[in-house]
Amino acid sequence: MELQKEVLYNSNMHFEHQQWNRELAFWQDELKSFNNRLSELVTRWTDKYVLAQLEHYQNEFVLHGGVIEDLLEAIEKHEISIAGQTKTGIEVLNSSLAKNHIEFRNRLDSQRHIYAELKTEFFRFLSKYM
Repeated sequence: MELQKEVLYNSNMHFEHQQWNRELAFWQDELKSFNNRLSELVTRWTDKYVLAQLEHYQNEFVLHGGVIEDLLEAIEKHEISIAGQTKTGIEVLNSSLAKNHIEFRNRLDSQRHIYAELKTEFFRFLSKYM
């Protein structure tokens, strides 16, 4: 079986970047909401175990916020590369930039999985202690 190579056009990558930016902005909004929930719980609980869990989630949210910022920065850098390539009049990116785009896509897919697990775990915690 022959492997088919994916052709990445600048306009398609730009569209995908816009989708990713919106998704990451949504995650940032969710993290704000989650932190508000943590603030509510801190005022309700004095149990050391619960407070330790609250601190754990606060740390996780800070870490994930940093990952989001890194992803947004990487998208911006790639957009600059696309813009430079577009100025040359060539619609298809070179193989190195296309490879970077595919690797970033995989990285974002992995982050989606990590974030979904964090949310699931946090919602279970909220249902128990809210």
